[in-house]
Amino acid sequence: MMKKVFNPESAPKPIGPYSIANIYENFIFLSGQLPVNPETGEMVRNDVKKATEQIMKNIKNILEEAGSSMEKIVKTTVFLKDIEDFSDMNEIYAKYLGENSPARSAFQVGKLPKDADVEIELIAII
Repeated sequence: MMKKVFNPESAPKPIGPYSIANIYENFIFLSGQLPVNPETGEMVRNDVKKATEQIMKNIKNILEEAGSSMEKIVKTTVFLKDIEDFSDMNEIYAKYLGENSPARSAFQVGKLPKDADVEIELIAII
């Protein structure tokens, strides 16, 4: 089976030479999602809870358009500008994935694209 590039209309546009996701067999590999409102192109800033909420909504829409769902996420990676924001991010993350509990890594990074406060990437089953 060939890799399929997946760039759904419902997602924020990529900011570089990459696809929003790649589908291979039963898996979707989702690129890191920033807290961008796909309708306005505006990024949520200075509020990790609201930023995480926007990211999770974007992820939900992308997965559903690909024929998957939040329940089929198997691994996430969360990148934070400041690890002190972990509990705020985690509160919103748990609202979407608490029951699902995919494997996860979360850590502080030096800087994120567009100076975002949080970015989330994942792998899910279709």
